[in-house]
Amino acid sequence: MKNEGIGHLRKLGVIGGMSWVSTRGYYEDINRIVQRKVGAHSSAPLIIDSLDFAPLYRLSSREDWDRAADALTASAKRLEAAGAEALVIAANSMHCVYDRVAEAVSIPILHIADCVADAMIAEEKTKAAVLGTRNVMMEEFYRRRLVARDIELLPPEMDTVETVDRIVYEEVMLGKVRRQSERTLRTIITNLEKDGAEAIVLACTELNLIVHTEANVLPIFDGAAIHAKAAANWILGES
Repeated sequence: MKNEGIGHLRKLGVIGGMSWVSTRGYYEDINRIVQRKVGAHSSAPLIIDSLDFAPLYRLSSREDWDRAADALTASAKRLEAAGAEALVIAANSMHCVYDRVAEAVSIPILHIADCVADAMIAEEKTKAAVLGTRNVMMEEFYRRRLVARDIELLPPEMDTVETVDRIVYEEVMLGKVRRQSERTLRTIITNLEKDGAEAIVLACTELNLIVHTEANVLPIFDGAAIHAKAAANWILGES
């Protein structure tokens, strides 16, 4: 029998709002796991700082990313001051400034790519393709975390990069789910399987709106769900 309300649940801070759609998903996933493991009336002790996404949208220049680093660092400090014992950044692309944010606080920040790597290694999947926004698919800040764990990543193809980036920013980040985009992603995943991928990493926290883990030809590692599970396990003292 579960002992509801008994035991120490650690307090987690969430840097959210990027977008609000994914932050909602984190909140729901974390609380469902805590409720399932602790008791029907339990909920996760969370502090959420939901940032305005507009100034952090489609960043490209060094000045843009410096501004993002400042915004996330300020958020992390607020959450630490409010009593958070660890943090998550509820957005893949913003892990581009992870190191700078982590240096500014004294509490740990659970890196989404590290959590994905743990899940892939546990399932013995070591060759994958990454789907996400342009900077996540093209830059090294995310990919190198997986490569460092001996996970081979297929090189990104520009047509796929452009298509997925557009769907993310123009549709799923706004909560839009379009049947045509679901079909497009399914075709992309099928082609990646033909190219030798053993798995797909959803490295965008909203892509799970249109990519269904059980309805594709390859195993889908949903970064947002994996990150939320790791966060819940941390709250429960299981990691």
